[in-house]
Amino acid sequence: MNFLSIPKRKTGNRVCGITSVIDLGIPLGVLQSILEDYSPYIDFAKIGIGTAYVTPRLQEKINLYKAYHVKPFFGGTFFEKCYHQNKLKEYVQTLNEFEIEWIEISTGTLDIPLEERLQLISMLKNDFHCLAEVGSKDNSFDMPVDDWKQEIKLLLEAGSTYCITEGRDSGTSGIYEKNGEIKSNLIHELIKDIDVNKIIFEAPTPKHHMFFINEFGANVNLGNIKLTDVLALEAERCGLRSESFFMEG
Repeated sequence: MNFLSIPKRKTGNRVCGITSVIDLGIPLGVLQSILEDYSPYIDFAKIGIGTAYVTPRLQEKINLYKAYHVKPFFGGTFFEKCYHQNKLKEYVQTLNEFEIEWIEISTGTLDIPLEERLQLISMLKNDFHCLAEVGSKDNSFDMPVDDWKQEIKLLLEAGSTYCITEGRDSGTSGIYEKNGEIKSNLIHELIKDIDVNKIIFEAPTPKHHMFFINEFGANVNLGNIKLTDVLALEAERCGLRSESFFMEG
């Protein structure tokens, strides 16, 4: 259908307006059905937490995403586990074996010093596209706004393609309060000095989707999207939900 005035969405190989889904173990047959219908609305697929390490037929899943022009990558917790056990060499080798082109450098569980993350990105950026996650999964830790801004700036300058703001798949840490409320003051401060198109905001619930869409428009970058929410999110981006109803083209 093409008769309503709705926000114009980026299409094709998007560099903004990104939808990054989280895959926590969806079976291949179900995934194929979803991708057949909704792959034009999906840009990245995070094989979340450490599930890539135990996923049956992992290569088939990776190949399936690629066949539908979705960029797969492994969750940052897997990276941190390898860092913790001094297995980053093996981790990078595994990414190469599975022909994964994107790598997430995170510090959600471990407190990896910023300088080490910057060095890792500088080393890896020639072989991978880097996604640097900022923020902790520990919802008792309140990271100062200036630290958020400095980390994102330095990580982008070091060669990260995007920075991801931590929110977990529950929306209860990082850019969110323990109760799921959005730290809106933090978000507004972040984008004063940083290009919003270089940030992927983890937004696991419709309430979170709508905040970012209403603040930054239909083509805001969103991550940790459930595969079952992809179509509803696209409708939200196009002003086809009550909370975004008055957005027009």
